[in-house]
Amino acid sequence: MSMNVLIIDDHPLYRDGVKALLLGLDQSIEVTGVSRVAEAAAAVGSKHIALVLLDMNLPGSSHLQALHEVKTLCEGASVVVVSGEEDPGLVLAVIDAGAAGFIPKSTDPEVTVQALRLVLAQGVYLPPMALHYAAQRHSRSAVTATLSDKQRAVLQRLLQGKANKVIARELDIAEGTVKAHLWAVYQTLGVNSRSQAMCKAYELGLVGRP
Repeated sequence: MSMNVLIIDDHPLYRDGVKALLLGLDQSIEVTGVSRVAEAAAAVGSKHIALVLLDMNLPGSSHLQALHEVKTLCEGASVVVVSGEEDPGLVLAVIDAGAAGFIPKSTDPEVTVQALRLVLAQGVYLPPMALHYAAQRHSRSAVTATLSDKQRAVLQRLLQGKANKVIARELDIAEGTVKAHLWAVYQTLGVNSRSQAMCKAYELGLVGRP
C-alpha cells in the first residue's frame, strides 16, 4: 500500500530534491508537490495524506497560520516544517503548535533522511541547535518534554542494556523503528552511543543511579 506525501514549497528544485530523498526511503511513496497552501486542497483531493513537508515562508501565508491550515486540511498527517530560518525559538513554537518536526533547509541530506525516517516512525525531529537552546533554558524538563512516550520507553530499555531486537519485541515495533527512536534520543541528549546516552541520562536525572 502506497503512502501519500504532500510537499508545499515554492521552489521546484527543492521539491524535486525532497521527492528523490523520499523515494530513496520507499519506492511506493507517492509525492504531490504544490507551491502554495491555497493549492493544497485541490491537489490532495480525496487522498489520505500521511506526511506533509511545509515551507512556512511562503508568499501570502503567516508562519503558524500556514501550519494550522495544513493540519486542518490534512487531518491526521504528520506535518514537518522545512525552512531557511534557523531561529530556535521559532522551532519550539512550531513544535508547540503541533508540528512533527522542523528541518532547516541547510540540513545535510543524510540527516534529512534520518529525520524523515524518525517522523515516519511516529517520532518528532528537532534540529540540534533547537535542542541545545531548549537545554540551556530548561535543562531536564526540556529534554523530557522533547522525548515522545515511545522514545522514553526505548531509552528506558536502552539503559537496561537490552538489544534492539528485544526492545522491538517488547514494544511491538519494528527493529528499524527502534533504531529511528534511538537516533532521536541520541540527538536530543547530544550523544552518539549507548554508553554516552546512559551517562547523560544519569547526569540529567532522567533515571536513578544504580
